[in-house]
Amino acid sequence: MREILVDLEKCLGCKTCELVCATSHSKTKELYTAISENPRPQRRIFVEANGSTNFPLMCRHCEDAPCVTACMSGALTKDELTGEVLLNSQRCIGCFMCVMVCPFGVIIENQHKAAKCDRCAEIGYPQCVLACPTKALSFAEVPVYAKKERKKYLTNFLMKE
Repeated sequence: MREILVDLEKCLGCKTCELVCATSHSKTKELYTAISENPRPQRRIFVEANGSTNFPLMCRHCEDAPCVTACMSGALTKDELTGEVLLNSQRCIGCFMCVMVCPFGVIIENQHKAAKCDRCAEIGYPQCVLACPTKALSFAEVPVYAKKERKKYLTNFLMKE
């Protein structure tokens, strides 16, 4: 399964990902018109900062997703094939049990219903990843990403000696 992964050393906290996320989930899909839409488009990625460290956080599509278990209407389900946590907003009753149990605090309220990162399913590729100016975000298989990071670490380690 592909994941949106973060390289903390590259994240500047510019929030471009937040802006692109909201625009991608707007009616018009255009920045200049999206800002005047009513209701305003909502971001589904959140850049948090702790001193000099910035961290973009979005739905992690947990293996044992507490939001799916807590969802009494069945609006949140786990796709057995992809492992993604899917949200059917038509089934959402706005109880926000999912918001209360999400360990990352990334499920939000949007027009009295839950909303979360859907990895830009309608578009086909997470727009936050494409828009990141420093390439701090990537959309990759975890083992492939981990191998690349090990090679990068080893290269940096050998260069220091």
